[in-house]
Amino acid sequence: MATKAADKIILSRSQDIPFNKLVLSQANVRRVKAGVSIADLAEDIARRTLLQSLSVRAQVDGEGNETGLYEVPTGGRRYRALELLVKQKRLARNAPIPCIIRTEGLGEEDSLAENLQRVALHPLDQFRAFQTLMDKGLSEEDIAARFFVTPAVVKQRLRLASVSPKLLEIYAEDGMNLDMLMAFSVSDSHERQEQVWASLTQPWQKEPYHIRRALTASSIPAYDKRARFVGLEAYIAAGGPIMRDLFTPDDGGWLGDVPLLERLVTEKLAKAAEAVMAEGWKWVEVNVDFLYGHTVGQRRLKAEIVPRTEAEEARYAELTAEYERLAEEHDTGEDIPEEVDQRLTALAAEIAQLEERPERFDPQEMARAGCYVRVNAEGELRVERGFVRREDEPPVEEAIPEGGAAECDVTQSAAAHAAYTGTSVSQEPEPEDEGMKPLSDRLVMELTTHRTLALRDALARDPDTAFLAVLHALCLETFYPGSYASCLEISARGTVPVLQEPSLRDCAAATAIVDRHENWRQQMPARATELWDVLVGFDADSRAALFAHCVAGTVNAVHENWNRHNGRLNHADTLAGVLDLDMATAGWVPTVDNFLGRVTKARILEAVREAKGAEAAQRIEHLKKPDMAAHAQELLAGTGWLPELLRKTGQPKGEITHPADNTAAEADASLPVAA
Repeated sequence: MATKAADKIILSRSQDIPFNKLVLSQANVRRVKAGVSIADLAEDIARRTLLQSLSVRAQVDGEGNETGLYEVPTGGRRYRALELLVKQKRLARNAPIPCIIRTEGLGEEDSLAENLQRVALHPLDQFRAFQTLMDKGLSEEDIAARFFVTPAVVKQRLRLASVSPKLLEIYAEDGMNLDMLMAFSVSDSHERQEQVWASLTQPWQKEPYHIRRALTASSIPAYDKRARFVGLEAYIAAGGPIMRDLFTPDDGGWLGDVPLLERLVTEKLAKAAEAVMAEGWKWVEVNVDFLYGHTVGQRRLKAEIVPRTEAEEARYAELTAEYERLAEEHDTGEDIPEEVDQRLTALAAEIAQLEERPERFDPQEMARAGCYVRVNAEGELRVERGFVRREDEPPVEEAIPEGGAAECDVTQSAAAHAAYTGTSVSQEPEPEDEGMKPLSDRLVMELTTHRTLALRDALARDPDTAFLAVLHALCLETFYPGSYASCLEISARGTVPVLQEPSLRDCAAATAIVDRHENWRQQMPARATELWDVLVGFDADSRAALFAHCVAGTVNAVHENWNRHNGRLNHADTLAGVLDLDMATAGWVPTVDNFLGRVTKARILEAVREAKGAEAAQRIEHLKKPDMAAHAQELLAGTGWLPELLRKTGQPKGEITHPADNTAAEADASLPVAA
């Protein structure tokens, strides 16, 4: 018996229907607006025409009769885009629209089926499609315009398409997620990408931040002062590669050719040193950075500030007047017009240039002095001029002119010491009367000993002068190393930390000290013998501030294995308490470099536990130490947490000063969760 043949499928018929015969149906299940906007879709239809027909049903009245119109239950967004084109008079009202006419089932069913059975394009297919369009001659801007995205989005997609084909296949098979693929796009080397992927043996290692760190480990970040000193343009012009992360902030990227960067830095510093040496200095030392305290014990020359010329004074007055006039006219609380803001910026820059005057040194002094050429924390060239080493100092007779405070010589000090301690000095025979023969050394010592004792007594009765005399001695030690221009046998032993890390120079406290010292140095006279008269001319507040600056330079609160005097360290604690010293307020924050990367994992977890709680510590305890330290740095930022050595005396471990905002807490969401 023959089997009955299966019924053949009959597809719905298609027909062009004038647009003015179409109406939207309430059967469309799409209610929430999402995806490409109607305006963008209209532009796409205008460029490519309609790529997908509308699904329609004949409209019937209450009695079941067709009205001649067709409802659109499927393709409502396309209908609205066509409607917009009609309103813009870019499409005729009766333009024929390709439609599929449905007669069976329900309109709601058609709408739901079309949306549910639609399969979104895999991201990798989109990446490759963009690359194909590029290969066929379209630019990034062309692709962005045609698909209504920004050129930055196109760059991102093309970057993802350029990842190693091996890793792209792993991504296509769900072996890695999109965030991981984006992290791999930091590097352009397929070989390096595959090496890093092969090294990721643990789940926690596959975090995007870990992948980026592994790919950039041998590079230098663009915010490094060496990179900023050379400049990215010069580095690129020399053939240096730069790795950029198009998906997260990268502060300018990473410079991949470290030897090239180091060579460019050396060449630029050497060129700068040649120019400085040509000024007439005895020596010039060059380094990216010097150890903290490298100038201690060296005398700094006093420079003469070159005054402005008459023409410069006139220009300065003109610029200042214009700046004040514009600032006053627009001081209304409203936004300043862009052209006015640009003019104010230009005026401020030119005024600052005129205010920053060059320095002029004595050529004879320059012949025995030198300069240090380095790169500061902002990547700018820094030239420190006019340092005289002890071995280059002139003989004492030359260094100390006759007269003034220098008249208190060594013999007076010896005599005073003998009288004060009771030690004897060899007797000399009394000379016979031979007219105006010079006094004997013995008699000179006796007479000046009397004067020394009387001077001590008088000074003890005059606290103001005593204060000034001590200030004078401190200033000599601070600003004129090697000078013998004081009769006070007081020594201000300013110590340099044994650990002279270059990073100490850039900390907040060191920067403030250097700036303050330079400010006072500019007010010091050129010669030590002129210092007393200058100090006499200072008012009481200035003397007190200068005294504090000089005394501060003698503080030593460093814990040293070979110098464990409890009295010194206890006094440092007392002094910190009186000053209410808060190291967090002073600018110290825990980082990988200064603490977290140099202690055990247990101490890192203890720090996080104290500042952020046990849950935060638990979330990072599974990480390896480098990653744990990096995450801890993010967690501790803004919390005010300090190691015990840096806390106020008596402050409990758990007593942490938290900031008013919640920025640090927000970082918790980015932490990896323990497996």
